[in-house]
Amino acid sequence: FDLENGPPGRGVLDPQASPGAGLVLQGSFSHAQRRESFLYRSDSDYDLSPKAMSRNSSIASDLHGEDMIVTPFAQVLASLRTVRSNLTHLQDRTGIKRASSSSLPSGSKAAPSEDAHQKLSRETLEELDWCLDQLETLQTRHSVSEMASNKFRRMLSRELSHLSETSRSGNQVSEYISRTFLDKQHEVEIPSGLAKDKEKERRKRPMSQIRGVRKLPHGSSLSAAGIPRFGVQTDREGLLAKELEDTNKWGLNVFKVAEYSGNRPLTVLMYSIFQERDLMKTFRIPANTFLTYMLTLEDHYHPDVAYHNSIHAADVAQSTHVLLSTPALEAVFTDLEIMAAIFASAIHDVDHPGVSNQFLINTNSELALMYNDASVLENHHLAVGFKLLQEENCDIFQNLSKKQRQSLRKMVIDMVLATDMSKHMNLLADLKTMVETKKVTNLGVLLLDNYSDRIQVLQNMVHCADLSNPTKPLELYRQWTDRIMVEFFGQGDRERERGMEISPMCDKHTASVEKSQVGFIDFIAHPLWETWADLVHPDAQEILDTLEDNREWYQSMIPRSPSPPPEGPRASPANADKFQFELTLEEEEEAESDTELEGAESPLDEDNSGSKTPATDDSE
Repeated sequence: FDLENGPPGRGVLDPQASPGAGLVLQGSFSHAQRRESFLYRSDSDYDLSPKAMSRNSSIASDLHGEDMIVTPFAQVLASLRTVRSNLTHLQDRTGIKRASSSSLPSGSKAAPSEDAHQKLSRETLEELDWCLDQLETLQTRHSVSEMASNKFRRMLSRELSHLSETSRSGNQVSEYISRTFLDKQHEVEIPSGLAKDKEKERRKRPMSQIRGVRKLPHGSSLSAAGIPRFGVQTDREGLLAKELEDTNKWGLNVFKVAEYSGNRPLTVLMYSIFQERDLMKTFRIPANTFLTYMLTLEDHYHPDVAYHNSIHAADVAQSTHVLLSTPALEAVFTDLEIMAAIFASAIHDVDHPGVSNQFLINTNSELALMYNDASVLENHHLAVGFKLLQEENCDIFQNLSKKQRQSLRKMVIDMVLATDMSKHMNLLADLKTMVETKKVTNLGVLLLDNYSDRIQVLQNMVHCADLSNPTKPLELYRQWTDRIMVEFFGQGDRERERGMEISPMCDKHTASVEKSQVGFIDFIAHPLWETWADLVHPDAQEILDTLEDNREWYQSMIPRSPSPPPEGPRASPANADKFQFELTLEEEEEAESDTELEGAESPLDEDNSGSKTPATDDSE
């Protein structure tokens, strides 16, 4: 794909380039300008490597100056390039030495440079040995991105283990992050009476039906009344118009849109976005069909669910729309890919019951049985979203070709399944590995010339939009936090009623809201948005700034705890049930020699409500 350099300091795509072209990865900015995530801390796995630069979790790339490489496969590639450069240098030095020796008069001696020569040779061999060690540990069944995923999981587990030792609330935050974002299943026993009741209820319903789909009479009313300006009837059109002026901006107040549209934020914003992008004209979508589908879809979101409702869907769809418009991604994606990403965002939580996948699995729900415990809700959202297209006057893709329709369906499925939070670490590792590998091998150009790379960026984009609450203005972020905690506590109440173990952060009597948000930002949101910002640099810098400001606010709101009692010779019973992370034998051995993380202060230490920055390795 044709690329050209943009203004100094950043690269952009040629505006005339066809959709599908790649993007230029920026490598001239310094991470030292902003607090780095835990991904850039030292990892003991590299303490055994022979070369000092390779011992760190992050190593500087020779090609990209201040850029730090943290994914193992990209580190191997960077080291191999160093080996090649050194060998070229050694070869040149050998040729120069021979030429100078032959031209010297008899009896004279060459300048002594053997020490430097031998040192470079030794370092090159050590670098090559380290690369071979890394490659020998590869398992052929696994992708190279799994090297990064496993490394990030190991590092996060150690961070969370340290956090869990600071306090009971820190332990609860650690357990929540681990179970939600590290794909760790947690089995519980269900009281036998409840299980039998559920089994009787389940036998009454056929498994082949997609539960939750309802008949709704939107089509006839739309055709009779005509198309309102914003797609829905409202007596506050002026106020709604004012809010929709921010449709293309990060931080649109979706709560105001919901209020002024008669609680139709998803329909209104999707109608606005599709018009803004001219998608209805491009794909010949009749306006009344589009609105009939959107109203039907919105009605299948539950208004009594505090967080996962149509307001959240509208927020994610609008956030995806803004991310697609970032200058670094200009002309990268086709109209079909853009429509697929926005559509996936709109349906990604439809018919959400307000409880987690693990709750459905633990209660032997019909959905968990239907989808074999794998991404239960995400599969259900997809089934409902596509099933609604079959309702009367709801097929918004009726004029797509068969190939377009198949392609769109595949992309939407891949994107919605990627919103399963247990897949977070895999997504993060995949994106970071792809970005860093391209930086090392392709001089910073990410071509995106195959489906795997393209869908990977789109999956992470929708995932970022789904986890964008902490990057929004504090007023909006706090509302989202209040809503998700209401939903968590509702699940906790249901678990308490059933005699089940209450899930982390779902016990309204013990949960620490402020600590949960600081932990969520430090270990989940910050590493993700940091990686996205690397991809589109410098377009996401304001987002990172807002994220940091919001973290500092929640950090400042953590209440001070009273001074701890003097430590006795024996551990207190409260410490006996602290959440512990499982380490393999190999990791336990590494932990014994790993002293860097042990001395790091937790950013969530209860004894200090001030802002703390996680410790970083000096060599970074």
